[in-house]
Amino acid sequence: MHPLVFRSAKTSDVSRCFEIETTAYEGDEAATREKIATRISLYPSGFLVLELKGQVVGFINSGCAQDVVMSDETFKELVGHDPDAPNVVIMSVVVDPAYQGKGYSTLLMRAFVEDMARRGKQTIHLMCKERHVDLYKKLGFRYVQPSPSAHGGMSWHEMVMDPLLR
Repeated sequence: MHPLVFRSAKTSDVSRCFEIETTAYEGDEAATREKIATRISLYPSGFLVLELKGQVVGFINSGCAQDVVMSDETFKELVGHDPDAPNVVIMSVVVDPAYQGKGYSTLLMRAFVEDMARRGKQTIHLMCKERHVDLYKKLGFRYVQPSPSAHGGMSWHEMVMDPLLR
């Protein structure tokens, strides 16, 4: 068994993260290579990657805000991001399809939550598809509302973890 490694993203991870993002997400919901590069550049400590055998197989990326507006599309480019703000907004939780179904997304999310709690963050917000609502509830998130966002032409649901599980 090879150990899993959780670490902050580096600039050299951009291409692999973009590859995973575009193979795991449908249509227009995937972030562009430029957005991924921006997220790594502006907030590497909020971009957690999961490595297996030296290869990135999944990641979570985020930004922080004083006031969270989940439907704000410009925030996906970290416009308005404040690394010192108490509220974390997750933009992607993704595992390479070749590695899905092995519990990696749960391990990744637990590591991410622990890291954000260590950093003193108070809440974590995310949007997900209806089929993932129960998974996030099991991870400690609570359902907030259907989102007004139509990102990628999809229906989304807002979830929050508050306070962070410690």
